[in-house]
Amino acid sequence: MQASDLGRFLRYLLVPEWLARRPFPRESLARIEAAIAASEQRHEGELRFVLEGCLPLGYALRPEGCRARALALFSDLRVWDTVHNSGVLIYLDLLDRQVEIVADRGINARVEAHFWEEVCHRMEAAFARGEFEAGCLAAIDDITAVLQRHFPALQANPNELPDAPLML
Repeated sequence: MQASDLGRFLRYLLVPEWLARRPFPRESLARIEAAIAASEQRHEGELRFVLEGCLPLGYALRPEGCRARALALFSDLRVWDTVHNSGVLIYLDLLDRQVEIVADRGINARVEAHFWEEVCHRMEAAFARGEFEAGCLAAIDDITAVLQRHFPALQANPNELPDAPLML
């Protein structure tokens, strides 16, 4: 086991989930919810925002555990089940401060993977500076701009997924 793996393992053992969740008080979650609701008025995409104190152990032990968890939640939360195949899951592993974005096939046909990677990296950089809410709101703005370009709101747009962030 490498030193970085040992440090991560110790964090998972010693840091309680409530401490990992502390950067997102109710007020921040409410502002993120409002940003998602406003975003979805401008395009036909659907955003789902999920925060988890730490990865479940089965995922934490895997090299690509954060990505695997995001893909599982994309399926479990039915983010893929939107009329225009335009769902986007933003997943935050708070303990490791990792971000994964999973976009549905309708979006992936039009938006290159490097866009999502760049958004994730900018969020992670904001988190490293302690700018949790600002990093999330900036990511929502970036995603809104790309969805507005590729999936503009052309007609009445029903809200297919909850706007409220889901804290696991």
